[in-house]
Amino acid sequence: MFLLTDIKRLREETGVGVMDARKALEESKGDIRKAGEWLKKNAVAKALKKADRTTGDGAIFSYVHQTGKISAMVKLGCETDFVARTDDFQKLGKELTMQIASMKPKNVDELYDQDWIRDNKKKIKQIIDEVIAKVGENIKILEMVRMSF
Repeated sequence: MFLLTDIKRLREETGVGVMDARKALEESKGDIRKAGEWLKKNAVAKALKKADRTTGDGAIFSYVHQTGKISAMVKLGCETDFVARTDDFQKLGKELTMQIASMKPKNVDELYDQDWIRDNKKKIKQIIDEVIAKVGENIKILEMVRMSF
């Protein structure tokens, strides 16, 4: 089988809960690399299951470049205030504003489709899906704006 240290390691690397880490290790027969891949695929499936849920709460995030000539704001929706206050949600909001400021998406759909500035092997949609899988709620970009001189 696998050890509790494997579950702990997988949780630290991916941020998933104990049961998800255990299930991933079971599905991958204890191979941590394969378990990580399984979790990535599973994140998309979890996000799809939650896609129809209402995002009636959330937060607004902003970023202003140090030059003061570029800024971005994003209205990020989730289902509850509890999730809106989590570190994962807060980090996602900040990452999205930096993405908007640097990559100049014309609209939300274009943003979802962009390569992430920190890892061009991932799309923004994938980053959001990973947070959805982790926090257990639907998350949507409701509005965004970028301003520059």
